[in-house]
Amino acid sequence: MELRHTHLHEHEVTYLIEGRGPVILLIHGMAGSSRTWAPAVRRLADRYTVIAPDLIGHGASAKPLSDYSLGAQANNLRDLLVNLGVDRATIVGQSLGGGIAMQLSYQFPELCERLVVVGSGGLGREVSWMLRALTLPGVEYLMPFLFSPLIRDWGNSISLFLRDRGIRAPHLVEVWRAYGSLVDPDSRIAFLRTLRAVVDTGGQAVSATDRLYLTEAVPTMIVWGDRDDIIPVEHAYAAHESMPGSRLEIFEGAGHFVHAEEPERFAALLSEFIETTDPAPLDRDVFRALRATGSD
Repeated sequence: MELRHTHLHEHEVTYLIEGRGPVILLIHGMAGSSRTWAPAVRRLADRYTVIAPDLIGHGASAKPLSDYSLGAQANNLRDLLVNLGVDRATIVGQSLGGGIAMQLSYQFPELCERLVVVGSGGLGREVSWMLRALTLPGVEYLMPFLFSPLIRDWGNSISLFLRDRGIRAPHLVEVWRAYGSLVDPDSRIAFLRTLRAVVDTGGQAVSATDRLYLTEAVPTMIVWGDRDDIIPVEHAYAAHESMPGSRLEIFEGAGHFVHAEEPERFAALLSEFIETTDPAPLDRDVFRALRATGSD
């Protein structure tokens, strides 16, 4: 699948777009890229227009010294959709992308037909010790040694060896892609700015839990792997309780990258969810009423 390019506010943004039909926006996670969605895109593009961008600071998109907060990334995605002439979409986000997806639906509810979060951030304090450790002061001076070209090339050789022998390990592939991206100095800087915007040494520092009631007006599905070692599956159950009318799908035996580990099942589930739910209402008064209720 060919990457396309556009410019938003003088910054280059790279994205995949495939298919024709109702629009699905796929938002990747921390240190990820649009490549993570490729297996699912191949299975969805026969029925939908699938858009998978590289977030600013990630993949082949620009990596400016800029704001990497959830709100800023949501603004960028809104502008990308406007640029592409997209009025509404089913918004799907994984890990960090789940937090951005929730922020996008909150800031611009008129864009969001449905919301799907996959192993999402922003739903509890707990997160991998490694991500917490990378927020420590001074870690940026160690990262050139931790993420060196020599280690990356060694790991790539092992990956090719396993692939040539038909050994499939999609979870490790996604982790290794993230590692490899951080060999680039600009990517490391963007990664740290993004990470420190949402995580501190104690865990996740940004939470959507006080606004989850707003999803009452939006068809919402929560997808998680029961062996997620980055963000615990308990967050999925708690979020389901707090999201009125939400649907919960747990993939047994899957880890943090459900969409890549079981792309056929994930794509079929997403397609079924879209076909069996009506889009959220366009009337902003519905969302204003919900927000007013929450402020009482």
